[in-house]
Amino acid sequence: MGARRVAVTGVGAVSALGVGAAELWAGLSDGRSGIGPIESADCSTLRFANGAEVHGFDPAAHFERRAAEMMDRFSQFAVVAAREAVAMAGVEWTPGLREETAVVVGSGVGGQISEERAFVDSYFTDRGRTHPLSIPRAMMNAATSQVTMDLGVHGPAFTVSTACSSSNHAIGQAFWMVRSGTAEMAVAGGAEAPFALAHLKGWDALRAVSPDTCRPFTRGRQGMVLGEGAAMLVLEPLEAARARGAPVLAELVGFGMSADASHVTVPSAEGAARAVRAALRDAELSPERVEYVNAHGTGTAVNDPMETAALRAVFGAHADRLAVSATKSMHGHALGASGALEAVATVLALRHGLLPPTANFTEPDPECDLDVVPNRARAAQVEHAISNSFAFGGLNAVLAFRRGDA
Repeated sequence: MGARRVAVTGVGAVSALGVGAAELWAGLSDGRSGIGPIESADCSTLRFANGAEVHGFDPAAHFERRAAEMMDRFSQFAVVAAREAVAMAGVEWTPGLREETAVVVGSGVGGQISEERAFVDSYFTDRGRTHPLSIPRAMMNAATSQVTMDLGVHGPAFTVSTACSSSNHAIGQAFWMVRSGTAEMAVAGGAEAPFALAHLKGWDALRAVSPDTCRPFTRGRQGMVLGEGAAMLVLEPLEAARARGAPVLAELVGFGMSADASHVTVPSAEGAARAVRAALRDAELSPERVEYVNAHGTGTAVNDPMETAALRAVFGAHADRLAVSATKSMHGHALGASGALEAVATVLALRHGLLPPTANFTEPDPECDLDVVPNRARAAQVEHAISNSFAFGGLNAVLAFRRGDA
């Protein structure tokens, strides 16, 4: 079987901008930031108090009580996003399709909330024991397992954990499986719910989090802002999607990976550029054909000029014609779920002919001399786009998309 073209036929999301892909897109289109005071943890001992939390998410609206009790928050997000993506794609399950559908989910930290509760019960309460479901809730593969059970699919299923690149690695691996014929369909993305106090204290100690908001590519930016949520994509062969009349939101055309092999927390422009080139090579796409970049764009002092340098190394003079936006300025840095949220943002940007902005932008930084689509979305009919993820540990993953059917 030769390589098949791969369509994105459904997307789902849970984010600080709302529950649902439509809510995510409405927020991004409006340039509205979901960043605000953290309500789920006491941040009085931290240097920061803001995050991009998912508000108004009621597990009882999505799950029966016993099912909800089996899941950490990150798994609940994953299942809700997967359901939405499958419904949008109009998937009609057959026994054969259930056997040949893959589920690949990225998560950087897994069930942090369940893990923290277990430690609190062990060391700070009179219980002296943890909840019997602590491990099934907290394990990194819990979201993947819960999605397979909820959808009733039996194909290849696994979890990818590469910090902030987890989702892009998950989507990319699923893409290759569908393209090669290893899977007839894939549900792929990422999920994260990191607002547990001990985890927040770790970020506080790292001193990488902004005390106010996330301002990617802006002079004087002070760091990232943590977020939570999930996003999922349905991937299937383009020919099969067209045959059943499914919506082709976009095509996923390339995936590239690289390792910096240099430093755990300081990213390398050379390593990032290598992943971008690999994605373009995989897509058989010349740099000049790319028009939009959904940037990793964390808002840290180190990342943003690094990413600028990487894009200039790959695109040369064409970098001046790229539109580059960082949607973490609105949905926050959802760690292992960020790439999936940004993939959905990229797909919908191509679909709607509207490029989401870099929000909270105040003053240009000479070290980040790109067109960063400041503050307001921009109408643009874009044919090709890439979405970047560059993780701690120097593990990079880049996805390349083409606009789908009109």
